[in-house]
Amino acid sequence: MDPMAASVEEIGAAAPQPLGLHAVQHLGELRSTFESGRTRPLAWRQSQLRGLLRLLAEKEEEAFRALHDDLGKHRAEAYRDEVWAPLVAFPANAQVVPEPLGVVLIFSCWNFPLGLSLEPLIGAIAAGNAVVLKPSELAPATAKFLEDNIGDYMDATAVKVIQGAPRSGSSSWSTDGTRSSSPVKFN
Repeated sequence: MDPMAASVEEIGAAAPQPLGLHAVQHLGELRSTFESGRTRPLAWRQSQLRGLLRLLAEKEEEAFRALHDDLGKHRAEAYRDEVWAPLVAFPANAQVVPEPLGVVLIFSCWNFPLGLSLEPLIGAIAAGNAVVLKPSELAPATAKFLEDNIGDYMDATAVKVIQGAPRSGSSSWSTDGTRSSSPVKFN
């Protein structure tokens, strides 16, 4: 990691914690939202994508600052690799799939923490799914940016950003919040 990149403590982000009951509660809310049919109408999907565009337009400086803090990325590099690349998909055509999957879990990686969070988020929302987004704990400023802002620009009952330590992504959850040997089914 770039020596200019800030530590978790320097940016004021909480140290990654294992996922617990709050993650299970989020999952329950996401399932309820999806099962209610709220995410299916085209108008809802379009409004969520417009919200994501507004987030990028209105919070651009914060996003660039988070990417610089995490990875030492220059503004031009951040725009090219993280902001512009996901937006290329917006004017595209897509094949209509009759049914969304349900609740989709997206893990993003540390080296392109914004772009590789937004690209699959765009696809999942466009398809009518509810989404759990787990940003990389190795890009804490970007993870905090996403957690602090996604719910203000998108339907907070259908898109949740969760943070946690590396084990939280690989651990299994049960519906009552306890550890389970069998993974929770997301769809």
